[in-house]
Amino acid sequence: MAERIGDEEEGKRMPQVTLALVGAGIRGRAYARLAVASGAGRLVAVAEPDPGRRAAAAREFGIPQARVYAGWAEMAADGRLADAAVVATQDRDHAAPAITLAGQGYHLLLEKPMAPTEAEAAAITEAAERAGVMLAVCHVLRYTPHTRTLKSLLDEGRIGRLVGVQHLEPVGWWHQAHSFVRGNWRRSDTSAPMLLTKCCHDVDWLMYLFGQAPVRVSSFGGLTHFRPEDAPAGAAGRCLDCPVESSCPYSAKRLYLGCLGNPRREVWPLSAVTEDRTEEGVLHALRTGPYGRCVYACDNDVVDHQVVTMEFADGATCSLTMNAFTPMDHRRTRLFGTHGYADSDGRTIRLVDFRTGTEESLDATAAGGPSAAGGHGGGDEGLTTAFLRAVAESDPSALTSDAATSLASHRVVWAAERARTSGTVVTLAQAPA
Repeated sequence: MAERIGDEEEGKRMPQVTLALVGAGIRGRAYARLAVASGAGRLVAVAEPDPGRRAAAAREFGIPQARVYAGWAEMAADGRLADAAVVATQDRDHAAPAITLAGQGYHLLLEKPMAPTEAEAAAITEAAERAGVMLAVCHVLRYTPHTRTLKSLLDEGRIGRLVGVQHLEPVGWWHQAHSFVRGNWRRSDTSAPMLLTKCCHDVDWLMYLFGQAPVRVSSFGGLTHFRPEDAPAGAAGRCLDCPVESSCPYSAKRLYLGCLGNPRREVWPLSAVTEDRTEEGVLHALRTGPYGRCVYACDNDVVDHQVVTMEFADGATCSLTMNAFTPMDHRRTRLFGTHGYADSDGRTIRLVDFRTGTEESLDATAAGGPSAAGGHGGGDEGLTTAFLRAVAESDPSALTSDAATSLASHRVVWAAERARTSGTVVTLAQAPA
């Protein structure tokens, strides 16, 4: 199915990968746009239950009506239509399309998390391995210039043997309110625990740095603030009706009206609220939809802060802190080695060499490859580029993980959740990083 396109840099003809998009929401369309913009991918089919998003995707990518479907099952009924599929449905709807499309021979770019349960994630892995197709879970942090720099420092032994990591995922106060209090990922029973939906990125990335999976995991955390008992006196059920809205840090009115006129913020987070990018449209959505609710009067139950500690077979340790009560910013990571220390804010890395006493600052955004200004610090573009190359060249080495590796990191997340809810330390079998 692949078509040949020019590759000026390498002076040869590269195959253009054809893609089917399953789930035309924000993330699905982001990967599709990157694929098309690179010239290495072409959208030939879309399956999306929402008629507005379905029509918008068909127009944007020039997909003929015969290949526009209301659901993945209808698309699958027409047989294999493309080299690969981007599966970016809601988390609880990953397993069925991924398993079916793998069986039809599609290579898969699967949005994280793989699935909300271990059984479904294992079934997806088994389906991909049985069909002999590549499956890349969208652990985009692996593909950033920042990660490339840090991984090189470790592989070159610049800080000696890695014995500890301290890692912070600063969710951001308004992002927590948008996605995990008012939004689609607010409940474990309709989506998944927050550690899985938000931080399976981080657990996978930390395992990649260590080059191994942990053997013991513990965790603490909970929902401590976004609850009815924390509502300010006089608060109303919706921000538009609330007499204390102007002084509330979680004001939906302030957040979403503030997106108007900003192209990036109109794409996200505003497009999750409404496609009507006018003041009138936003106010209507806040009055009638879920994103206008008071954060203290929602049906959310996922945590707003959590700490995970991991121990590895060689004695190394790692702590991961996820917290809502921060600015939304790059992850912060400190790496402790036997010969040196590295401290990263996602942009620069402070590197201290114990052997010489010297200190240097490295630009973690200048490692080449995708622009760090892109989604997830260039990771969205980096992953998309790697996936398209892997499919075009039938070479999985372009990818830094496979289905089994992603399943292993997901299992660490589920172990951490068991540890948190049971108040125990969970022991795991070793698995690939």
